Amino acid sequence: MNPRPIASDVVRETVNAVYRDESRRIFATLVRLLGDFDLAEEALHDGFRAALEQWPTEGVPAHPRAWLVSAGRFKAIDAIRRRARFEAWDDAADAVETAIDVAPAWDDDAEVLEDDRLRLIFTCCNPALTPDAQVALTLREVCGLATEDIANAFLVPAPTMAQRIVRAKARIRDECIPYQVPSTADLPDRLDAVLRVIYLVFNEGYAASSGETLTRPDLSAEAIRLGRLLLDLLPEPEAMGLLALMLLHESRRAARTAASGDVVLLDEQDRSLWNRGLIAEGSTLVTRALSSRRFGPYALQAAIAAVHAEAADAAATDWAQIVGLYEVLSRAEPSPVVELNRAVAIAMRDGPAAGLALIDGILARGELGDYHLAHAARADLCRRLGRTAQARAAYERALTLARQAPERKFLERRLASLPV
Repeated sequence: MNPRPIASDVVRETVNAVYRDESRRIFATLVRLLGDFDLAEEALHDGFRAALEQWPTEGVPAHPRAWLVSAGRFKAIDAIRRRARFEAWDDAADAVETAIDVAPAWDDDAEVLEDDRLRLIFTCCNPALTPDAQVALTLREVCGLATEDIANAFLVPAPTMAQRIVRAKARIRDECIPYQVPSTADLPDRLDAVLRVIYLVFNEGYAASSGETLTRPDLSAEAIRLGRLLLDLLPEPEAMGLLALMLLHESRRAARTAASGDVVLLDEQDRSLWNRGLIAEGSTLVTRALSSRRFGPYALQAAIAAVHAEAADAAATDWAQIVGLYEVLSRAEPSPVVELNRAVAIAMRDGPAAGLALIDGILARGELGDYHLAHAARADLCRRLGRTAQARAAYERALTLARQAPERKFLERRLASLPV
């Protein structure tokens, strides 16, 4: 006896709920089975399309996720066989079918020993690829960040990043680099790349590179969740440092925007809104990481965030300590962005003229010419020094580069506040 048909809108709501809650886990499973990101993504969407077509008449299965995995992988096999008419992919299709036949049965109620997304991140951070390629590919295919957002994180044009991702996929295909979860012994070799992936996911959530809102809380929450799991798996000082850094930044979320959605700068934030529980947890982790004597860039950045968190108000901030930490950080992980942040800290300690000279030197090298925050920082220091024409030019340059609506509104207000 066939199941009683159910209304299409009920099916659509069920499919949407499964897609929202389970799509990444299903995608991770399909990647492991099919060994190809593009094929897995195509199979994922084909599976959900099949559900919308079949479930109204056949009924919603007892285990929707298991059904979608099976539907997706067999849709992928059909696609491979269709391509085989034009390409010599028969062997590939046979191999995929064999892999599916011997794969363990999906148990919808069973919990995997390791988190699916964290497993997939470790899998994609394969040392056979360059470090940048590992991180970029993982951010795009596993974490779902847009190419433009990844390019912004790497401070490169979007077409350049798109080519990097394409080349990484091509190398995986051409060199038959396997999609295999690394053994426990291999995990430490991939830790740096995994830390960087989680850090960049958090950054995109903490300060979105584009869009109508300052933050993306879903990304920040997911990065912190992964950071906790990673620390349980590998309790290394830098894993402690990264989790501490994320918690300390996250503690300020409620104070970073006004009710209107406008940006509130650190020195103007209502510190009573800061989450003291997250600050306490983050500070404890910072202390543990630094006391290990094996700390690195994430622990140092977390230490800087902890100094800010400890200040009762902006005037009480220990800028001398922050400058010292930035100097250590610049030796541990030199970068123009670290130099920029150090210059801002020096401006707070020694006055705007000292910071401006350093920022002008950075911009003269051309390394941050397209980084809107560098021009915004320069504009602010020129404003404080009364150099109105230079401040106006710097704000206008920052405005042409900013892609996020709240930041653009802030820059426009600052520009409008300058004397004519």
